[in-house]
Amino acid sequence: MSTQVKPFDGLLVVSIEQAVAAPLCACQLAEGGARVIKIERAEGDFARNYDTAVNGESSYFVWANHGKESLTLNFKAQEDAALLHKLLAKADIFIQNLAPGACERAGFGSAELREQYPQLITCDISGYGDEGAYRDMKAYDFLVQCESGLVAINGSPEGYGRIGVSVCDIGAGMNALIGIQNALLVRAQTGKGSGIQVSLFDTAADWMQVPFLHSEYGGKAPKRAGLHHPSIAPYGGYTTKDDEILAISIQNEREWKGLCRDVLGQESLASDERFNTMNKRVENRLLLDDIINTLFSAKTRAELEVILKQAAIAYGAVNSVESFAQHPQLRRKAVTLQDGSSVSIIDSPIRHSITPDNHRFGVVPSVGQHSESIRKEFS
Repeated sequence: MSTQVKPFDGLLVVSIEQAVAAPLCACQLAEGGARVIKIERAEGDFARNYDTAVNGESSYFVWANHGKESLTLNFKAQEDAALLHKLLAKADIFIQNLAPGACERAGFGSAELREQYPQLITCDISGYGDEGAYRDMKAYDFLVQCESGLVAINGSPEGYGRIGVSVCDIGAGMNALIGIQNALLVRAQTGKGSGIQVSLFDTAADWMQVPFLHSEYGGKAPKRAGLHHPSIAPYGGYTTKDDEILAISIQNEREWKGLCRDVLGQESLASDERFNTMNKRVENRLLLDDIINTLFSAKTRAELEVILKQAAIAYGAVNSVESFAQHPQLRRKAVTLQDGSSVSIIDSPIRHSITPDNHRFGVVPSVGQHSESIRKEFS
């Protein structure tokens, strides 16, 4: 029987982490086979107390921390600082997302650590980066959504809308993971570690490329459009006879002609001067929406799904979270909580041919659960 091989097998990751971005990055490494030692304060990562939704445990913490070992440590104290150095001397990757300068002041700045431990890959995750006027600003996900303009292009024409999940944290964590993977490839060639810096703001800024380019070179930024698209029509959600919402997306002239002929039953609309180009459809969106709403409001979701599928029109339901939880495409995996009970969370989005079907996520650690064994191992 062959032994399962994972991409990060044999790697030791030391992560001084809190909240979401750094823990999520480290969790992906743990899922890939790395040994991840999570450094926590005595009171634990504050994300442990965000909520009690998962059988008394925080949904955020369960999601981003399974499969790790927890070590409580005060690296400002001499004895604990010495222990951290012993860990880092054997580590492959060091991740931290404390306030800018905090690790440097304690003698654990990334550049200094790479000088001491040439094999070490360091990853610093911050809100706005390690320099500039915003360096020391508090940078929670929602605030970065606001500062980056993400909020300005979300929501309805009547008001701004926060994106409902921590997208800046999530994106920064994934960018950190990409950077670490790149650094591992470089180290395989050179034998030396390197440093990665990722910020929530830079992550959000990168996602703002299209609105930014419209503003800089097109003369105006896209307006908030709710479920609609600022430069594509028809593109949006329409209410059915049974009060469901189906979204459709028409992105080229072939699809537009098919919608008119096979769904709306008005083939002449395709050549109507008000709608015969994308720009004209956007200009006359309200009139076009009235035509589509007339059909949708007369039929149920089930009836329309049959029609749209047969016409090869791109569509999707605007699901509630409860409906999403029952979605036929949703994959789940088991994870073990601190009390030993098992719950089901959403499976990893990365599907690898080497991962067995019966794979389970690792255990969610309690605060300092592995402190004694780690201190003994690295003494």
